[in-house]
Amino acid sequence: MAAARKPRYETELIDVKVEPIEMVDHPQHYNEHPAGIECITVVEEMSFNIGNAIKYLWRAGLKPDTDSDQDLRKSIWYIERERDRLAQQ
Repeated sequence: MAAARKPRYETELIDVKVEPIEMVDHPQHYNEHPAGIECITVVEEMSFNIGNAIKYLWRAGLKPDTDSDQDLRKSIWYIERERDRLAQQ
């Protein structure tokens, strides 16, 4: 039986733990507002439409790969929806 051949180059395996980017429970852009708190802390006691409008204003421009204009337009959409809801009461 032939002797085991020694590798020409020796390598060392390093066990590296890579943390996945959290996009559901506290993603990074949720905590980037200068106030230092998450938007949900402020809006969870508001109506759905008003809370969402504030959420989009709060996070405008903070979410990766999105622009502020999109967030601002979403906020306006929720404000208009709330105005329509109130007008029907």
